[in-house]
Amino acid sequence: MPHSRIKAVIPAAGLGTRFLPATKAMPKEMLPVVDKPAIQYVVEEAVQAGIEDILIILGRNKNNISNHFDSVPELESRLTDKGDLDRLRKVQESSDLADIHFVRQGEPKGLGHAVLRARAHVGESTFAVLLGDDLMDERDPLLTTMIAENERTGLTVIALMEVDPDQIHMYGAAAVEATDDPDVVKVTGLVEKPSKEDAPSNYAVIGRYVLTPDVFDILERTEPGKGGEIQLTDALQELAVTTGVLGVIFRGRRYDTGDRVDYIKAIVQLAADREDLGPDLRPWLKDFASRL
Repeated sequence: MPHSRIKAVIPAAGLGTRFLPATKAMPKEMLPVVDKPAIQYVVEEAVQAGIEDILIILGRNKNNISNHFDSVPELESRLTDKGDLDRLRKVQESSDLADIHFVRQGEPKGLGHAVLRARAHVGESTFAVLLGDDLMDERDPLLTTMIAENERTGLTVIALMEVDPDQIHMYGAAAVEATDDPDVVKVTGLVEKPSKEDAPSNYAVIGRYVLTPDVFDILERTEPGKGGEIQLTDALQELAVTTGVLGVIFRGRRYDTGDRVDYIKAIVQLAADREDLGPDLRPWLKDFASRL
C-alpha cells in the first residue's frame, strides 16, 4: 500500500575512500552488487515499503547516480530493435521505480548535514532515511515494520541490530529499555562509535530511520561532533531524552557494502540465492571452499 505521506531520503554524498581507486571516478553507491548498483537495491526497498517519492542527496562527481535512474532512449531503442526485451525491461526498471529527485550536499559535513539538506523537499512530514551502505534482504522486511511503528506511536523509529561487542566501535550504540514487544525497545541514549568499554549495549544503529520533522530544528543547531561532522546520532540523542525514540530490532539478513570484505560477501550471498545464478555458483563455491 503506498505511503503517500512518507518520503524517503537516501544520502549518497560520501567519498567512498575505502574503495579507492575504484571510486576515484565512480560513486561507491554505483558499485555493482551482482548485476545492479548498490543504490538500486535501496531504492527498491523504499518502493516495496510503499514509498513513491524519493530524494537522493548527491555530492560532487555523483552524476552517474542520477543518470542511472534516468531513461536512456538510444540504448532502449537499440534493445527494442534487437528484440532483446529482457534486457530492455531491466534497463527501464530503474527509471520507472519511483518519483526520484536529487539535491546536492555541497560539502561532506556528515550524515546529519545530509539529512538537513532534505528539509525543503520533505517539509513538515515524517520521512524515512535509508543509507546506501546497508542492504536489507527483501525477504526480511524492516522498513515496513518501522513505518507501522511510527504510525502507531508518532515517534521517531530507528533500526537496531545486535553485533559482536568487539565491533560496536564501528557503529552508533543505543541504550535501550524493553517494551511489551520483544522486537521493539525504547531508546534512552545514543553514543556515536564508542569503545567496547564505553558502549551502553551491543545494539548497533544500522542504516534505516523513520524520522519526525522536528529532527530538522535540532540538526540546525547541532554542532559538529565526532570526526568534525554533524552527526545524526547527536540529534537522535536529543530526541531520545525529549519526545522519545523507539528502536526496531532487526534479526534478518543484512549486507554491508561499505566494507570491502563484506561487499564481496554480499555479492556471493545474493548471487548464491538467485534462481538464475545459484545452481551454477553453489557447487563451485563448495569446491572452491574445499580447496582452501
